[in-house]
Amino acid sequence: MKILGLNAYHGDAAAALIIDGRLIAAAAEERFNRQKHCAGFPKLAVEYCLREVGLQLADLDHVAISRKPTANLPHKVWHVLSSGLWRKKNAWKSAQSTISVGSTRNHFAELWSGGLPPHVHFHCVEHHLAHAASAFFVSPFDDSAILTLDGFGDFCSGLIATGKGNQMEVLQRISFPHSIGIFYTALTQYLGFPHYGDEGKVMALASFGTPKYLESMRKLLRFDPGGLIRLGLGYFTHHSRGVAMSWAEGSPEIGTLYSDKLITLLGPARQKGEPLNQHFYDVAASMQIHVEEVILEIVRHLARHTGKTRLCFAGGVALNSVVNGRILSETPFKEIYIQPAAADDGTAIGAAFYVQHQICGAPRSFEMNHASWGPAFTPSQIEKALRRANLPFQRLERAVQTAARCIAEGKVVGWFQGRMEFGPRALGNRSILADPRHADMKDILNRRVKHRESFRPFAPSLMLEEAAALFEQSDPSPFMLLVHKARAAQASKIAGALHVDGTGRLQTVTPQQNPVYYELISEFKKLSGVGLVINTSFNDSEPIVCTPDDAIHCFQNTNIDVLILESFMVERGR
Repeated sequence: MKILGLNAYHGDAAAALIIDGRLIAAAAEERFNRQKHCAGFPKLAVEYCLREVGLQLADLDHVAISRKPTANLPHKVWHVLSSGLWRKKNAWKSAQSTISVGSTRNHFAELWSGGLPPHVHFHCVEHHLAHAASAFFVSPFDDSAILTLDGFGDFCSGLIATGKGNQMEVLQRISFPHSIGIFYTALTQYLGFPHYGDEGKVMALASFGTPKYLESMRKLLRFDPGGLIRLGLGYFTHHSRGVAMSWAEGSPEIGTLYSDKLITLLGPARQKGEPLNQHFYDVAASMQIHVEEVILEIVRHLARHTGKTRLCFAGGVALNSVVNGRILSETPFKEIYIQPAAADDGTAIGAAFYVQHQICGAPRSFEMNHASWGPAFTPSQIEKALRRANLPFQRLERAVQTAARCIAEGKVVGWFQGRMEFGPRALGNRSILADPRHADMKDILNRRVKHRESFRPFAPSLMLEEAAALFEQSDPSPFMLLVHKARAAQASKIAGALHVDGTGRLQTVTPQQNPVYYELISEFKKLSGVGLVINTSFNDSEPIVCTPDDAIHCFQNTNIDVLILESFMVERGR
């Protein structure tokens, strides 16, 4: 059975292909068209997935899209009527365009001659069911609790459920207009970061402040067992001007989400580009701590109601790696699984696996234990790209040894190996690597390569067996989604990989998950005595590089010292 999964007409558009219950390929559209968080239809990602195994549209059995316009429709209509939004032309237009998404089959016909053949079954999967499926059905757990949290999708912002075998059962939903994602995005805007996807910046900013405004945050968001969470709606605008009608149903251009009442509560907002001061650091710390408090309450509520000790977590909020670390240490859950594309791009995987298991009833046979589902490139393709760029290069006998030596010498290495990762994290295939022993390496990378805010940290990639010695918790974290504090006696040895509060967003690496990257870190340990390297995504302000041409362009436009593309090396100045 061949199933194509799509996240389309929604930010982070993506495609995924599964064959006989096993994931074959997955990628976000932004990696191909080079437009961050792009919405619309993922044409290039679809073409990649099919090309990976030489399929045509006619070879498919099912296509699944992670949106269902009729889901929660009574609630949606009630909201439009009761709130007076029915008087606003744009709100009705948005609701109508939502219902018209059933024409996706026609979109295939517009993009490919003939479109989808009649024998290909088309499925609309509710957004949060796709999130839930993207976590549970690819997890190592046969029986677990499930939590999803994000901004909105299909007029819902989260759910709690259980999964057993090849079926899931929803226990409770968080319905519009209440949303942890809206809370976090609105405060991110207040702090002067207006763009879709800026929330990760605020998580980093929070460690510079103290939570002085927790009481104010509790007016904005609280835990409610009946509906899981409640917003103080007077502080927000999404419910009163139709914003969620566009955001939840496709557009990352969402406008300002907070009201004047929030300004009265917290003071004037920071405008984009204005200097940060302690007030804004403290607001960031307060919002982050409060989000953690609320999520932990939801998780404990889920544990009480299900009695489970394993948790699958998905949705954009599941990328908040600080709270993920706390779930393991402060709730009854002993194991947690979060797949690498936990945000909306991952719903392409979820929609496909939902059809495979929940609809078709097929037994499970797959575990997603690595993130390498994107394209790889041959030596011939890489050499042609280097020659097109007129770059002098050399062939390496053992790229890992050369890369480790360069990192130990203090050089910044652009590292391009194997298949591109799926999800927002570079996990050793499309990474920029550096030596963690130098505390100033963070400033060097932010200034010379990433051209971004100085407060933003980098991640430590380490051999799994090193985690217990270097950090206070040693849970496996293959997808860089858990934050743990470094042991005090070890922090100075890896200062370049830690945040200002002594924590790191760990990526643990094993020979089974990524043998080449593991070997590189092992070689670096032989030279330095430290089994850990600094890892950041291979990009500047654009999406993570996909092709050799993308990597060469990034190398030429930054101050990366060494570029290693598989077995080819380019050194700056040579």
